[in-house]
Formats: sequence, C-alpha cells, structure tokens
Amino acid sequence: MISDIETETGSLLLNLTCPECGTVHVAHMVNTVCSNESCKSTLFAAYNLNFVPDKSVLLNRPATMWRYREFLPVLSEKNIVTLGEGFTPMIPVENLKQFTGDNEVVWKDESGNPTGSFKARGLSAAVSKTKELGIKTIATPTAGNAGGALAAYAARAGIKAIVYMPRQTPKVFKDECRLYGAGLVEIDGNISDCGRLVNEQAIVNGWFQVSTLKEPYRLEGKKTMGYEIAEQFSWQLPDVILYPTGGGTGLIGMWKAFNELEQLGWIGSKRPRMVAVQSESCNGIVTAFNAGLPVSEFADGGFTIANGLRVPKPYADKQILKVITESRGTALTISDELMGLAVKEIARNEGMLIAPEGAALWQAFKKLKASQWIKPGEKVLMINTGSGYKYLENIVID
Repeated sequence: MISDIETETGSLLLNLTCPECGTVHVAHMVNTVCSNESCKSTLFAAYNLNFVPDKSVLLNRPATMWRYREFLPVLSEKNIVTLGEGFTPMIPVENLKQFTGDNEVVWKDESGNPTGSFKARGLSAAVSKTKELGIKTIATPTAGNAGGALAAYAARAGIKAIVYMPRQTPKVFKDECRLYGAGLVEIDGNISDCGRLVNEQAIVNGWFQVSTLKEPYRLEGKKTMGYEIAEQFSWQLPDVILYPTGGGTGLIGMWKAFNELEQLGWIGSKRPRMVAVQSESCNGIVTAFNAGLPVSEFADGGFTIANGLRVPKPYADKQILKVITESRGTALTISDELMGLAVKEIARNEGMLIAPEGAALWQAFKKLKASQWIKPGEKVLMINTGSGYKYLENIVID
C-alpha cells in the first residue's frame, strides 16, 4: 500500500536506517550519522520497495538522475534543485583495442555533469533535501569538485554555502566556488584537516555539514549511477566496474542501487566485481583490503595530481571494504606518473580529456587484464568521475 504522501510526491522514502546497528531514524527530521553513540555510521535511506513500479514508468521522463525520483529522498517535487545532472553517456573504448583485446570496455563519462564532475549528483540530492528540511547554511570540506558542486547547487537553491579546501588545490576549483558566491576557506593541509575545521565551525555556527558520508543524502544522488548503469546496459550489469576511490560514496551508492533494483525485480542477482582504485599517495583502502582488515588506517603521502583521491581515511571505510569483499572485487594503487601518462593516452587516442582519477582506472584495467584477473570476454565499465580541463594545472603536457 502506498501512503498518501508517496502518491502525492512520487518518493517512496520510508526512513533512514543504520546499516551497522539497524537503528531507524525518522526521515523528515534533520539527521547526520547514526545517533547510536557506539556506532556513528553513515545512514542509508530506506524505501518502500514492496510497491514495485514497472520499468515503463521511466519512459518519456527527463534524461537526468531525477527520472528515478521514487528512489530518491526528496518528498516534494518543488524542493528538487536540479541543473540537469545525470544520465551521462556510455562511451566504448574504440582506438586502444591492443589493450582491451576481447573485452568490451566502456567509459561512463561523468565529465558532462554540471560543474564538470559526478559530484553534481550527490550535491543535487543533498541540497534538495536540505532545502526541504529548511536548512539555511551548508558547509563541506572538499578536495575540489565537491566544493564547486555545492556552491552551484546552493546558489540555485538560495542557500548559503561554506567551503573548506586545501590550499594546494588547483586555482580553478577555488575560482569556481567564489564565482558561485560560496564562502571559501583555504587550509594548509589535506581534506581531513578541512573536515576537522568544518566540524568545529559547524557546531559553533549551526551549519549543516554535507561532508562525504557524514549525512545520508549525497549517497542517494551518487547511487543513481547504479540505476543508470543498469538501464543503459539493458538491465544486465557488467562483469567488472572500476571506480576511483577517495571517499567512496559512489562505490557504496552503486552497490546500494543494485540491491534496490534486485528487490524491485528490475535486475537479477548477478553483481559486478567492484574494483577500488587509489593513488599511491593515499592507499589506506588498498592496504586494508590486502591485509583482510575491516577498516583502514590513516594514510597520507602528500600531493597527488588526482586531488579527489587524496582522502587519507574515508569516513565509511568499513562500508567500502565490505562492498569490495562482497562483490569478490579487488583494490589497487596507481602512481601519479602512470595517471599522467593515461590522461594523455586517452586524450590522444579516444578524444576524451578525462580527470586523473579516471585515468587511474585505465592503468588499473591494463594491470588487471595483464594479470588475468579480468577474464577474456568480460564486460568492463570504468567511471570517469570528472573533466580533465579542471586539472590542467596538475598535468605535465609534452
């Protein structure tokens, strides 16, 4: 049975549930992480999946992530803050077949999203929900792209945005935030240092934090990549998905999406093997996975050209490692040198100027193919998370 509010708004949101301890939180109240003091886990939005709409509901809907509005947490359509994010293209690798061989290898290219990255998905969902909850000021730490996305969507919503960013971040990310009218604070340190300061100031000033996986809504926007992957592959998931893993929201979100889609009966039980790719500079997830540990240790080796991968200890490291293990996936690191080479190789052969984070996936694919971890005939998807144009300051061009 669908409630009146679900019929009116389209969203099938029921509550917010802790995936670790099971504590249920009321969805229409402001929430951050699990209220259980011994837990403090990221919260997952839970939906009424007993009501099963047919896939035909998607016909003639706009080609944005909001085509899946039943499974997003915004209850009233008037609160949706959108700039056309989502439903990004699938682009097959065409001119590097000497590396792909008999594997079908496809990019999901997120660079065409508003503000040039997949961060638009999470921030569209988060800003929409904070608007619905009546929140007036939002703050976040960022390695670059999330700050610009927050600034843009907050401007669209008429909400004040405060962004804390490492001083080493390329200038274009800082200029972007300022142009959208956000308050920008530059920090001598990494994103973890920014996060500590945001937390302190949020408590003092009453800001709502949208730090990665410290609130339940950005995850919901990122999970729409999983819905799109299923739809764009005709409801048959690929065998392997490679994902650049900093905070890991997209990795966890896609896995959540696949589970929801199976409950809906839109896909079967087959799952891709999920591959987390990190920079050698910040390899805590890879180290933990290889050691069979349930959580990661703080790891920061300093600057990397892939700013989004400099996340020394993801807040949801336990959930990231769980997804990799459950999917029978793996994790590996790529050096800055190899990322830079891959940016140029893809640009010169495929006509795509991808972010270094995405370029890391190309090198990871080649390693996994050479080691036969990726098997002959398997379909492989790589998520290019952003535009390389914003990273030109980091990339040596010769």
